[in-house]
Amino acid sequence: MPGAALGPENPLPPLQPKSVLPSITIDDNVPESVRRYIGLGFGDGVLPYRMQDTYTRHRQERAFRVAVMENECLRAMFLLDYGGRLWSLFHKPSQRELLDCNPIFQPGNLAIRNAWFCGGVEWNIGIPGHSPFTCSPVFAAEVNACNNEPILRLYEYERGRGVPFQIDFTLPAGSPWLFAHVRIINPHDATIPMYWWSNIAVPETGDTRILVPAKAAYHCGASAHLQRLPVPQCWDTDITRPANLPHSSDFFYDIHSEDRTWITALDGEGRGLVQTSTMRQRGRKLFVWGQNPGGRRWQEFLSVPGHAYLEIQAGLARTQHECLPMPPHQEWRWLEAYGLMEADPAIVHGTDWDKAVRHVNERLEFLLSEYHLEIIEQAQRPNLNVPPLRLLHYGSGWGVLESRRRTTMGEPFLAPKALTFDDASLAEDQTPWNALLEQGELPYRPVDAEPGAYMTQKEWRVLLEQALHHGHGDHWLSWFHLGVMHYAGADYDGARKAWEHSLALEPSAWSLRNLACLERDAGNTGRAAELWHESYTTLPSLTPLAVECAEALLADNRAGDALRLFETTACIHPRVDFLRARAHLALGHLDLVEHYLLSRPEIPDMREGEVSLSDLWFALHEQRLALQENIPIDDALRKKVRKKFPPPAEIDFRMNS
Repeated sequence: MPGAALGPENPLPPLQPKSVLPSITIDDNVPESVRRYIGLGFGDGVLPYRMQDTYTRHRQERAFRVAVMENECLRAMFLLDYGGRLWSLFHKPSQRELLDCNPIFQPGNLAIRNAWFCGGVEWNIGIPGHSPFTCSPVFAAEVNACNNEPILRLYEYERGRGVPFQIDFTLPAGSPWLFAHVRIINPHDATIPMYWWSNIAVPETGDTRILVPAKAAYHCGASAHLQRLPVPQCWDTDITRPANLPHSSDFFYDIHSEDRTWITALDGEGRGLVQTSTMRQRGRKLFVWGQNPGGRRWQEFLSVPGHAYLEIQAGLARTQHECLPMPPHQEWRWLEAYGLMEADPAIVHGTDWDKAVRHVNERLEFLLSEYHLEIIEQAQRPNLNVPPLRLLHYGSGWGVLESRRRTTMGEPFLAPKALTFDDASLAEDQTPWNALLEQGELPYRPVDAEPGAYMTQKEWRVLLEQALHHGHGDHWLSWFHLGVMHYAGADYDGARKAWEHSLALEPSAWSLRNLACLERDAGNTGRAAELWHESYTTLPSLTPLAVECAEALLADNRAGDALRLFETTACIHPRVDFLRARAHLALGHLDLVEHYLLSRPEIPDMREGEVSLSDLWFALHEQRLALQENIPIDDALRKKVRKKFPPPAEIDFRMNS
């Protein structure tokens, strides 16, 4: 299918200071049982992962590796190089695609590591947000179940929490249900925060209605105020009908603990995908982009014009503002089921919400009862430990490396034999860390080479510190990586000392840039800009570094220096073009800014919630109008500009306007 190239990973470590959940207020009507874990597990950052932000919007026909499961009723297709995403679930008798199957592959900046794409069912684990694996390969294996039923097993080692996980998919002969048996293993001696949401994209039509066994939902909109709202009627509208929602919205449904968990999106004929699960997976959610111009723009930005989708999600916690504490040495398991729901459209779309929910619940009980689902989950538990018959696809080598470390240090096994972390998965990213483990030092690299993959786990930091203490691998790169480890652990003084020592051993753009991040964190914009500029002049060919340097110069009100940087850089990227336009605005070059905005610019890594293009548009007209009328730029002028000069649709990504 047409797809954009993902590009190489950004070699710069993603340094953001540890924080808590972005500031939200919680309404008094949110019960303690819901607010108890709000913020747990948030603010840990992206490390040890690197960012995936070098993709483009230039698409061409590309082949995608898939695994397919098929019986008489369903055909399920999985993208193995992209998190094992369930890309398509086709219902044969009705010739109906049950999921939103995006006709293109186009990454956008919505995930933990930046790159994300819409469509299908995405499996999100560990770090809150779209999974670190959403644009990365996972292991895939063929397994013969105890009853000789074929199983497709997807699994990986999630480095942020240090946990292995697996999903065993079964599609029994003649079954109208695809089953996903999920297992997460905490191999640690400590409790860890755990996050899981199955993110399900389905078609959005003008007559779609979301049904879920709930009479209330938790919502945190643009005001960042978490509150409990009634379902289905709220804000003088039926919020279970996506066509009624003008703005981007999340609704986390409050399903009673005694009620069965399920969610479905049904069209005008009462048909659509239904997802249900065993009780461990309690959370259910609706996400819509909204019907306003910005929401529509996001839809076409991630797909093609006229292609609309929404998300119905299922998670461990009540909301996505929290993780759940997972006790040491525990396994969490649950079974998910995906299939076609066909219900009476007159009841589904009627005014009696309780009747509509009861009707769908009865239909679901007839098709797949809650009791039967529990029996299936119990029957499949032995299969979770059956070793693979053969590996179909390789994920990363980090699971192998962590297994080797545990063996070397006499620690318990990382995972059961059912999860084969094969040595063949080892690659260049793991090579230096394997050398530290087996040879006692991190190998040297020249300063003009990329520093390689990052490691933040405490046990690996101890290994590196021990090596340096004994004088092994005492070079710039070891101290650079040690600084990254300290930063990830919120030891910013330790990070500074390590990077300064790295510079003393051998100057590098990498350590200069990291010190610039520390100055940024401390609010020292001037010193940060100086360090970034020095780093950039040392390594002018690295586009992400040029972008960071320009942003730092603009933050320090040095637009002229930013323009001079753009004159000398060989880096070509739409984000560079945007920053150049910002510099022109700061210097009053309004015609150049207008030319840029009217050229229909597209920034591939436009962040979810980012309104920089429309802000630039408004700032241009504010300056122009202020000059024409000889008046100051104040709230009255800003209000006038927003009314008189709406931005072109191509640059309007405002989701809540």
